[in-house]
Amino acid sequence: QVQLVESGGGSVQAGGSLRLSCAAPEFRYTSLCLAWFRQAPGKEREGVAAFDADGSAMYADSVKGRFTISQDNAGNTLVLLMNTLKPEDAAMYYCAADLRCSGLRNFGLSPRGMDYWGKGILVTISS
Repeated sequence: QVQLVESGGGSVQAGGSLRLSCAAPEFRYTSLCLAWFRQAPGKEREGVAAFDADGSAMYADSVKGRFTISQDNAGNTLVLLMNTLKPEDAAMYYCAADLRCSGLRNFGLSPRGMDYWGKGILVTISS
């Protein structure tokens, strides 16, 4: 079992910035890929950003140029910096863990490749 601890989020005006953090403090395996997903009401969960096993950043087209991910050296904490937020970015954001990074390799930024999920953190955008 991988516990994922999400923090950050909240409410911001359009054009503003927010920072989300995801930590897997008890992770013991040698390889782990963390990713951010989001789900807006009435919509399917979609991938936002992640680092693959090679350390390359992956972004959804809708957030490229506005969102940036970073991680600590151990790879157990993933930070999502969201800039120039738009009303359509409002959603519940979920951290996910892909053990052995095989999900990202096989399915890209798809929920089907993730093994564990955080509880989610709400991001609201006011226009």
